[in-house]
Amino acid sequence: MDTPEQIDFYFDFISPYGYLASLRIDQLAARHALPVVWHPVLLGVTVMKVMGLKPLMETPLKKDYIPREIARYARLHGVEIGRDLAKVPMNPLPVARVFSWLKVHGSEHAKGFASAALAAYWRDDRDLSQPAEVLAAGSRAGVPESLMSRALEADAASSLLREEVDRAIQRGVFGSPFFLVGDEPFFGVDKLELIDLWLARRGW
Repeated sequence: MDTPEQIDFYFDFISPYGYLASLRIDQLAARHALPVVWHPVLLGVTVMKVMGLKPLMETPLKKDYIPREIARYARLHGVEIGRDLAKVPMNPLPVARVFSWLKVHGSEHAKGFASAALAAYWRDDRDLSQPAEVLAAGSRAGVPESLMSRALEADAASSLLREEVDRAIQRGVFGSPFFLVGDEPFFGVDKLELIDLWLARRGW
């Protein structure tokens, strides 16, 4: 295996598995001296429109299993999940648009904002479809208020998010979390250990 230049990490803000992966992927990559590039993806597009599948929490049998799996994982890794998975998900577009805009116009703040936003939603049960909550997440991440205001008001944020999602689909990304280690795809938070081993062994 040629040494990859980076790990691409794809996630949806409404994905609990994406949140759990976000807490570990950078630390994993650092062990292999690799940067991680975070990308937004929309499950409403990849899973529902492209793949034609239902959301996990609307799928019989799976909807009963998912909360138990999330709770088990959270206990193992000492993660607090403050949101009830049975609740209707927020609209992820406002926060995903801001993140996409920051990646281009405030790249030094983008990952910190995404981390703060994920924690606000999954740990603190805040509704990031509300502009005030998006601004609050930016404040907690140390993003200048003026930059956050521009991100929320920018017309280009929508097109930047669409471009991100289109590129993700072109690369075969379909879920959250999804990782590309070079060109090698891995899907699911349970693949983190496999990615670690893949990098340590330089593939197989």
